[in-house]
Amino acid sequence: MDSSNDDALDIIVTNVVATFRTRCHLNLRTIALEGTNVIYKPEVGKVLMKLRKPKITASIWSSGKVICTGATSEDEAKLGSRRLARCLQKLGFKVRFSAFKVVNVLAVCSMPFAVHLIDFTKNNRPIASYEPELHPAATYRIKNIKATIQVFSTGSITVTGPNVQNVATAVEQVYPLLFECRKPLCK
Repeated sequence: MDSSNDDALDIIVTNVVATFRTRCHLNLRTIALEGTNVIYKPEVGKVLMKLRKPKITASIWSSGKVICTGATSEDEAKLGSRRLARCLQKLGFKVRFSAFKVVNVLAVCSMPFAVHLIDFTKNNRPIASYEPELHPAATYRIKNIKATIQVFSTGSITVTGPNVQNVATAVEQVYPLLFECRKPLCK
């Protein structure tokens, strides 16, 4: 990869999913009645709580497990999780913020060229698959960094990985493979 192409690749993180534990039992009914920006889902056994800044949505279970989605960076996910723990403390629960972990990162990136998906899958057969009847993108899985890349014919890619560093590494690994399968520019 030459440095002139590095500038053009802009990886935009669109969603970070993180989990943490409160280390105490949570009464969902109390959270639903006294909390703000709360949706109680008794049939599923959880409460959804939304924060405005950072803009995250949390699924809260009575066991004390919390899953936060919607953050756009790992730091924002941690800040939102801590803020959520503080909201639960203010409702009277003895919450201790523990076992915080970023479990999933979703990012999008646009290549400066279109991609010929059939050539891409033929060249990378065992780890790339393309089923145009099922989905318009080719799927490329990188096992060692646990990342999955969806490649669209327009050159747009979506990357899913366990953290931001792995997502960036996945884009760096797939770029040369996509570059050799680029479509010629139409005149």
